[in-house]
Amino acid sequence: MNKLVLVAAATVALAGCGTQMGDRIASGAAIGGGVGAVAGGVGIVPGAIVGAAVGAFAPPENVNLGDPVWKDD
Repeated sequence: MNKLVLVAAATVALAGCGTQMGDRIASGAAIGGGVGAVAGGVGIVPGAIVGAAVGAFAPPENVNLGDPVWKDD
C-alpha cells in the first residue's frame, strides 16, 4: 500500500510536464512506469497507467512546479 501511495504522489507531482495533453500523458506514463520499475518489476504497467491517467486529467494550471532552477530572473 505504501508503494502505491508513493507512486501516486510522485506521479501527481511530476505529471504536469508540458502543456499539451499528449505531452502530459506521455510524460506521466513514463514517470509512472519508472517509479513502478523502482518499486518492483510488476509495478511498471500499473504505474504507467496511473501516470498517464493523471497526466490526462490534471490540467497544467493545477500542477505548477514553479520556474526552473536554471532561470535567473
